[in-house]
Amino acid sequence: MGNRFICMLKKDAKDNHGSRSKRLGRSQRKLSAEEEVLHRQALSMALHQHQLSQRFDGSMSRRIGSTSSRRRNLSDPFSNGKQVPDFLENIKLKKFILIHGEGFGAWCWYKTIALLEEAGLLPTAIDLIGSGIDLTETNSVTTLKDHSKPLLDYLENVSEDEKVILVGHSTGGASVSYALEHFPHKISKAIFICATMVSDGQRPFDVFAEELGSAERFMQESEFLIYGNGKDNRPTGFMFEKQQLRGLYFNQSPTKDVALAMVCMRPIPLGPVMEKLSLTSEKYGTSRRFFIQTLDDRALSPDVQEKLVRENPPEGVFKIKGSDHCPFFSKPQSLHKILLEIAQIP
Repeated sequence: MGNRFICMLKKDAKDNHGSRSKRLGRSQRKLSAEEEVLHRQALSMALHQHQLSQRFDGSMSRRIGSTSSRRRNLSDPFSNGKQVPDFLENIKLKKFILIHGEGFGAWCWYKTIALLEEAGLLPTAIDLIGSGIDLTETNSVTTLKDHSKPLLDYLENVSEDEKVILVGHSTGGASVSYALEHFPHKISKAIFICATMVSDGQRPFDVFAEELGSAERFMQESEFLIYGNGKDNRPTGFMFEKQQLRGLYFNQSPTKDVALAMVCMRPIPLGPVMEKLSLTSEKYGTSRRFFIQTLDDRALSPDVQEKLVRENPPEGVFKIKGSDHCPFFSKPQSLHKILLEIAQIP
């Protein structure tokens, strides 16, 4: 083939440089176009959630997911290529209520929803107040009760002879715990995914103290705080920069999911995560809780998750290797398999 390295005259070098500039220009335009597509996809997902919103007792609860089982095309990229499993008949309760964590929204469960529906189950993802496409200003969300209102409204409308399975991610575990305390008779099982499964008197924020420092120090010194009512008043929320988000939450997640998260994530209300939970042994203490550990998690380290399990023992513990803080992105099939396994436990 001969030597590929040849001498170039200045004119040739200039022409080559011009060609390279054109290629770089095309590459940049391509990246810009891809970003535009991601923005459109995020907007489409938000609109889809809005269309599926349903009203409960005068309050709007944003939800995505189906109210009836629908089968997916087996050529779908989220399909595992199998028919509905035989063990489905062993699952008595088919309603999964999915609760997102801090900064996220119902949108983050899109892979989990697809997989659960394919298995013949009935998942519903809920936007908590001030999250997802809920229009409430983050600065006005001051209590865990207010933040969890869409979940509480949903459970209020569950019939007395029916039960559901709650699934909470990260700080969404606090909303799940609050629901267990107030609606224990309507919840069959609660599944905490690298979540704030706290004990009575603890704050959800306390779980993250190893990474973020004590609550008191964070409130005084953090560069991520938001002062919605002015600098002279207490902070109302916080929001990590994109680089911190990538390092803490998405160190194993696919690039496209990370891009979607960068578009959709919102500031985190500070009041709900700083509130101490009041949990009784008669209600919360008798609930059936399960914990899913993520073993490559940088937001909530495996050691911290082990500590949560030791201090507030659940009925069962499951582990996902190679998962960051968002297994619904990084390990959706593994998460799906565990959810089905827990659902089958009598």
